[in-house]
Amino acid sequence: MEDLTKALSASFSVSQDYNCTSAPHPRLAQYKSKYSVLEQGERRRRFLDFQKTKRLNYVNHARRLAAGDWTAGDIDDEEAAEANAKPQGPQEDAEHEDMEIQQRAKLPKHYANQLMLSEWLVEVPTELETDWLLVVCPVGKRSLVIASKGSTAAYTKSGYCVNRFPSVLPGGNRHNSAIGKDYTILDCIFSEVDRTYYILDVMCWRGHPVYDCSTEFRFFWLRSKMEEECGLSEITKHNAFRFVSLQNTTCTKESIWQALSKEYTFSVDGFLFYHKETHYTPGSTPLVAWLKPYMMGDILGMEVPQCPLTHKPEYAQHQLQQILTHKKVHSDVQPAEQNGQYELEHLSTPSDKETHSHQKQKDTRMEL
Repeated sequence: MEDLTKALSASFSVSQDYNCTSAPHPRLAQYKSKYSVLEQGERRRRFLDFQKTKRLNYVNHARRLAAGDWTAGDIDDEEAAEANAKPQGPQEDAEHEDMEIQQRAKLPKHYANQLMLSEWLVEVPTELETDWLLVVCPVGKRSLVIASKGSTAAYTKSGYCVNRFPSVLPGGNRHNSAIGKDYTILDCIFSEVDRTYYILDVMCWRGHPVYDCSTEFRFFWLRSKMEEECGLSEITKHNAFRFVSLQNTTCTKESIWQALSKEYTFSVDGFLFYHKETHYTPGSTPLVAWLKPYMMGDILGMEVPQCPLTHKPEYAQHQLQQILTHKKVHSDVQPAEQNGQYELEHLSTPSDKETHSHQKQKDTRMEL
């Protein structure tokens, strides 16, 4: 049975997306990836080139998200974008990559697949220190937060509305909503323990979309707007949950060392790497990369501090079996779990109760 398990792990890819974070990191899964690590760098280049030429109507897209009105469609805009979506490159080697990039020529409709998702960091970019930003992420549930028409709604990445509440975000409660003109769209991680929405990114603030702005500008815009709004970090009658923006830093070795050794007010899940020039693009992109804390030293090839974050947990060795057992092959969007789990949460550090249960059931699991 052990030989069969090794054979299966050497040939299975549990996702159609390159380096999808729903599967273990290719270097840690003990199987040969179907795709060369060199392709991740090439796809980064293609994505950057594509976003320079695409023309998508983000103003109408943000308005429809806020209003929940999907009856009218920008058919002309979508057809024009699709016609100009084909990037340059050798046809045979780049056919699948071209198809992947062409999908970005159409914005998703309704609330599913609206979040920009990461890939595993497989190939470390040579310009990591100069062109990338690092964000430390808490354990939680990925959420699309939309404040509009006097109410605030939270959606899973699969488009299910899991909560509706008042907030002091622009448009988020009936006291600060200017008849639908003010609306805000955020990419968040929700911590039920802290009753906090940690803001990863901003797509629209007070009716001004920033989808097609660089990461560096979006982070600056978010920070400045958060400073202007009062009461976002407090739980009040008009603000049912805290809203806290996550800090970003450069990707120098010194900054990464400090990020790993620092103490946080939340439980750390992992690290997101954002390319400074990437636009906010719904769906998976190689311009946003993900690593668990204990992977940083091995993948980045650098010395890391000896601390709780860099300690490799025992459950890391069982990631492949966990994915093969509990995850199914999916394309773009898979049905949301009832508890609203997001695609990285199954790799989060388990609680003491879960760890005990895992040790108790490890010998009774069905081997693949």
